[in-house]
Amino acid sequence: MIEIMDTTLRDGEQTSGVAFAMQEKLSIARMLLEELCVDRIEIASARVSDGEYASVKHVANWARKNGHIHKVEVLGFVDGTTSLKWIQEAGCEVINLLCKGSLKHCTYQLKKTPEAHIADIRNVLAHAKEMGISVNVYLEDWSNGMRESEDYVYTIVDALQHDNIKRFMLPDTLGVLNPDETRSFCGKMITRYPNLHFDFHAHNDYDLAVANVFEAVKAGVQGIHVTVNGLGERAGNAPLTSVLAVLHDHAKVQTQLVEEKVNSVSKVVETYSGIRIPANKPVIGDNVFTQVAGVHADGDNKKNLYFNDLLPERFGRKRQYALGKTSGKANILKNLQQLGIELDDVMMQKVTQRVIELGDNKELVSIEELPYIVSDVLNNEQMEQNIQILNYSLSLTYGLRPVATVKMRINDEVYEQTASGDGQYNAVSKAMYKIYKKLNKPTPELLNYEVVIPPGGQTDAIVQTIITWKFDDKTFKTRGLDGDQTVAAIKATIKMLNILETGSIPVINYNQLP
Repeated sequence: MIEIMDTTLRDGEQTSGVAFAMQEKLSIARMLLEELCVDRIEIASARVSDGEYASVKHVANWARKNGHIHKVEVLGFVDGTTSLKWIQEAGCEVINLLCKGSLKHCTYQLKKTPEAHIADIRNVLAHAKEMGISVNVYLEDWSNGMRESEDYVYTIVDALQHDNIKRFMLPDTLGVLNPDETRSFCGKMITRYPNLHFDFHAHNDYDLAVANVFEAVKAGVQGIHVTVNGLGERAGNAPLTSVLAVLHDHAKVQTQLVEEKVNSVSKVVETYSGIRIPANKPVIGDNVFTQVAGVHADGDNKKNLYFNDLLPERFGRKRQYALGKTSGKANILKNLQQLGIELDDVMMQKVTQRVIELGDNKELVSIEELPYIVSDVLNNEQMEQNIQILNYSLSLTYGLRPVATVKMRINDEVYEQTASGDGQYNAVSKAMYKIYKKLNKPTPELLNYEVVIPPGGQTDAIVQTIITWKFDDKTFKTRGLDGDQTVAAIKATIKMLNILETGSIPVINYNQLP
């Protein structure tokens, strides 16, 4: 069993531009410990600020009430009792003591001899024991220490190995290691000190963090440090999701982590941090469980030929089949099956051709739009005709809120309303929702509003507005295309209203939002 320590709230918060609010820290801590079931979390550095102290105290109070306080750790410094008192007063019981793991750091940053540094560490250890605080030790810059001053590393650990230290943590502080070095250096530590507990802490400067974690585990380390979405300084830390998959599938070791919770936790951290998850990010990216080529979908229909061990259901996801110019009949069939639509071979061919044409024009085709393509091919425009905007007027005046007047046809009846809003689209949607309120018709919650301009597009380029909606616990997207952003958004909204009217809400949750 490999122990997982998540440091999103400490090392992850050192990502440029990231600062978690107090309640956000508590929310992330709760999800990590109670839903994802990580073994430990590192939530802050001591002595940072009054705000950080308040956040640590808030998390510590919750952790103590819920039996997790021994899993909550704070990075502290070799500064006598200063960090220890800060941690204790904040309500925590574990310090991750930042010691120097390379001779260069000891000599040039601390300006001390190894012996003097050891004496200072032992002073902190003695005080920690008196105060009832458990100690783990970071050997900062350990990777360069093993490269350039191996004897120094051994001098430090030789001196401290019998002290009240629960874990020795081996950080690749600057992300310089390669997998061969990681295996060799970790192996040397474990061979020399077989009775000590070692954690490995990777950084991703060379995009080798996950590979280095793999080799560290093979070498015999007992703990691994990760962050959600790979947050962290510079290129970040080892990403929790990729590490989890590699440990379970390649290293063949067990952890306590609950796989099906990783996606929802990642989405929450994405929201709180403001750092978007790349679409091709393994395990959690929007596109990583999407088959594009028609031959792949065909293979999936024939004994799941293009499946691997990374089944999306493991991580709270679902497999998708993209629709575009490389889509074949199999892709279309997969999406139609998910929508509950059946077509004969002739109609399937026509629908496939229509999707390919849209792909050639660089238009995006989503599963939500597929029913409209089918309807068009079958000369059945009933769904699109249920609700239409007949006319609308937008007024934008400096110093005044925008005003919109909308005339709509709903099932052969015409309605008109005027409303003001915080923006032009908000004014239009309010006018439409006024009509819906009078008719006692339900409306969805808008979750996300995204505007996309094609790369290299000029000022008159087509704008794609993508709106994510939530209705009856289902999350779905609609898209609108136009040269004007507001008009594109209106088109997307009309698509959404027609979907609600027909009851054809897609069953696939694309965003997997919490």
